[in-house]
Amino acid sequence: MGLNRLCTTIIFLGSLLLAYGQQSSPVTEFSDVVIPEFPLHTKFANEPISLDRLDLYERFDRELTTLCYMHSSTSLAIKRANRYFPIMEPILKEEGIPTDFLYLAVIESTLSPRALSPAKAAGIWQIMARTGREYGLEVNNDIDERYHIEKATRAACRYLKDAYKKYGNWATVAASYNAGMGRISTELDKQLADHTFDLWLNEETSRYVFRILAMKEIFSNPSKYGYKLKTNQLYQPIGYTLVKVDTTITDLARFAQSQGISYAQLKEANPWLRTRTMPDKSRKVYYLKIPRKDDLYYTKRQFVAYRKEWVIDKK
Repeated sequence: MGLNRLCTTIIFLGSLLLAYGQQSSPVTEFSDVVIPEFPLHTKFANEPISLDRLDLYERFDRELTTLCYMHSSTSLAIKRANRYFPIMEPILKEEGIPTDFLYLAVIESTLSPRALSPAKAAGIWQIMARTGREYGLEVNNDIDERYHIEKATRAACRYLKDAYKKYGNWATVAASYNAGMGRISTELDKQLADHTFDLWLNEETSRYVFRILAMKEIFSNPSKYGYKLKTNQLYQPIGYTLVKVDTTITDLARFAQSQGISYAQLKEANPWLRTRTMPDKSRKVYYLKIPRKDDLYYTKRQFVAYRKEWVIDKK
């Protein structure tokens, strides 16, 4: 009897403590989760796309919602675009490639010039070594021009033009950049389809074009989707002096020092230099970028937004 009474008392006291704890604990409040709304009609490379079809609507909605709440990477992409779009966009225009393909590069690498994927795709455009060589880039242990922004952009343009000759629409071209022309062509034939939006593909490629479209939508009006940046928060373009080199550099650290910059600054400006030397037995001409000193300091910069819609202060 005594043990039973003791157990009953312990249970009773435990119940009181639990009830008290529940009453005294603060009420948890959650922030509102805003679900982005978007138009049912959009364009890619000036080609109209209707999102009224249920599967297309939901695929776009998934990517837009995901990118809206990937705050760090999406905001970083907008900041970097202010530095790299002024380099890349004129090249796309010169090569006859729609400038919407800038968003393909955003999706590929978040505009990181040093990006390297697990599959060994490299640079802002995430080009594989074999593809890079096929489209005119030097790729070896010492020099890897997949990391050279201007040259890699031109190589990507050559690929995109070849794909457009094959498919005749830019959305399918974009899908082929992810899956390869061989895979897309095979699936179009086997599935009796004419367009990438009608294909059943692996999840990565199925999402790929919609990720590009969603990133374009955010870039068109970042503040609408919660990204409220000021002009001085955007990464500013860096001016360079080009130094012509047609002979071997045996010590890039000493070369950098002779140009008044550090080894790290030289490598940051020229990430296509992959080792501590630059062998050049064939006397090939290279141009090394030497950053202007004032551009290396935040307080000495004049801040400019490449696109006014990216910022809330409209400077």
